[in-house]
Amino acid sequence: MDDMTQLREMRADAPVPDRAALAPGRQRLTDALAGGRRGLRLRADWRVASIGAAAAITAAALLTTQIGGGPGSSHGATAASPLSLHSPAEVLNRAADALEKQEAPAEPRPDQWIYTRTKIAAPEPKGGSGAKVKVTYDPDSWVPYDNSAAAKNGKDDDYRTSQQVYRAAEKLPDDPAQLLKKVRSFYPTGHTAESPPEAEAQHTFRAMGLMVEAYPIAPDALARIYRALATVPGVRVTDHLVKDAAGREAIAITRKEDGSHEQREILINPRDYSYAGLRFVAAEDYEVKSPFTAGPPGTYKAGDVLNSEARVMAAVVDAKGQKP
Repeated sequence: MDDMTQLREMRADAPVPDRAALAPGRQRLTDALAGGRRGLRLRADWRVASIGAAAAITAAALLTTQIGGGPGSSHGATAASPLSLHSPAEVLNRAADALEKQEAPAEPRPDQWIYTRTKIAAPEPKGGSGAKVKVTYDPDSWVPYDNSAAAKNGKDDDYRTSQQVYRAAEKLPDDPAQLLKKVRSFYPTGHTAESPPEAEAQHTFRAMGLMVEAYPIAPDALARIYRALATVPGVRVTDHLVKDAAGREAIAITRKEDGSHEQREILINPRDYSYAGLRFVAAEDYEVKSPFTAGPPGTYKAGDVLNSEARVMAAVVDAKGQKP
C-alpha cells in the first residue's frame, strides 16, 4: 500500500471528502508522505525569511501582552496598544494596516528558485491504540519561481506557480467582495464526483488560504487579502495563540469545514503577520470506530490537532540546493 493511500484510509469513516479535502492547502500536509512540496514568503529582497525572525518593525508595535509570548515563545511580542483575539475583522484589519506600511521588494526573476523549510507534526494516536503515525518527508524544498512545466503537466488542477500567484495577487481589487470573486475564479471549485463543488463560503476560505500561504507575495497584496478574508461567512479567530507544528505561537484564523467534524486553521505569525502554517483541528467531539486500516480509533475532542504543518523559513535563491 502506498503512503497516500494509507493516509486516506486513516480517516475513512469521516464524511466523503469534499473539494477542500483535496485542495492544495490540505494536500501540502499529505504530499510530504510522498516527498512533494510547493513553493512559498519574506523581507526586503526576498532573500531570507525565518518565521519569527523576519523584521517586524511596525507590526510588533501593534501587539499587546494579551497575545505576547512567554519564555520560549518565538512569535510573541509585547506592545502598548491592545489587540484582542475575539474578532477576525479586528485582527486581520490590524494586520493589513501593518503590512501596508512595509516596502514591497522587487518581484523575483523567472530564473530564481523558491526555497522553503517545513515542519510537519504527526497526529497523536487515540483510543489507546499506541499506533503513532510515522510521517516521512523532506523539510527542504526548491521550486522554480516560474514553474511553468509543472503548472501545465501537474496532476493538481489547482496548482499555480509562485510567479502566477504573485502577479494575480498584485492585480486583486481593494473591494473585498470583488477580491473574493477573483480569488474563487483563480482557484475554482470542483465539478466532478471525485472533486465535487463546494458551497461558496467554503470555496472562498480554501482559496483565500492558498493566497495567504503564497510565497512570495507583496505586503500590500497580502493586506488586501486579509481585509477580504475577514468578510468570509463563518470565519473566526481562536481567542488565544495556538502552537504550530514547530512549537511556535500563532494566530489561528479558522472556519469549520462543511459536513465535517473538523475546522481548517490558517496560522499567522503574531509579530509580522506573515503566513506561519496550516492546521486541521477537531471542531467538535466525535468518535472513530473503524478498524485500524481506517486510522487510529478513539474519541476525538474539540481542539484535538489532526494535522499540522509549519513553514519555518522561506527565501528566494539563485539555484536549486542553495540555502539563505
